[in-house]
Amino acid sequence: MNKPLDVSYTPIVDYGMAWELQKNYVSAIDQGERHESLMLLQHPPTYTMGSQRHPEHLLLSKEELEKQGIGLFEIDRGGDITYHGPGQLVGYPLLLLDGGKNLNLHGFLRDVEQVIIDYLASYDIEAGRKPEYTGVWVGDSKICAIGVKFNKCRQHRGFVTSHGFAFNIKSGIADAGFSGIIPCGIQEFGVTSLEDCTGRKFEVEEVAREIVPYFTRVFPYEAHWLS
Repeated sequence: MNKPLDVSYTPIVDYGMAWELQKNYVSAIDQGERHESLMLLQHPPTYTMGSQRHPEHLLLSKEELEKQGIGLFEIDRGGDITYHGPGQLVGYPLLLLDGGKNLNLHGFLRDVEQVIIDYLASYDIEAGRKPEYTGVWVGDSKICAIGVKFNKCRQHRGFVTSHGFAFNIKSGIADAGFSGIIPCGIQEFGVTSLEDCTGRKFEVEEVAREIVPYFTRVFPYEAHWLS
């Protein structure tokens, strides 16, 4: 029988609040005090800068960030700078990875990519990977950014994952926030969204609910939606 996975969707969550909640979940999962989880949500306009720390990839001044109402966080996931905002589905898988000899951390990233690739295929969108970059691409445009932290367990061998994916759903998201950064430090390629690729409208919550079965096909869990 597959392990239980607690799944939740929240329309808008402040980035700092969600980050603290992830830390609490990581500790509780390691302690055996809660099930592994998949948090699905949206954030208000926010830039997050990962462990690569390239401040030159942020194109806006502090004053411009304040004027546009965009938050900025230096965080503990891998990767460079990216944007989160309304119209984007953010997913935080908080999963316990066994620390045995078959542990493959890069494979975890490829599996997260596969969830998005499989979901896009259901709408006849041919998506894939670029070998030199993490994330999911449609042609030369990124539709989903991925950045993960592997938190070393205290009670188990292995890791609990945090952070995750940012899947662009609404059209116009590139102009909304990505224009203020060099996303993930990649200058030669653009970004796209599910609406741009299909020409139809989507609600982010609709995509959140549709994507969970694809997640549990790649990761062998039984999803339990929390109210």
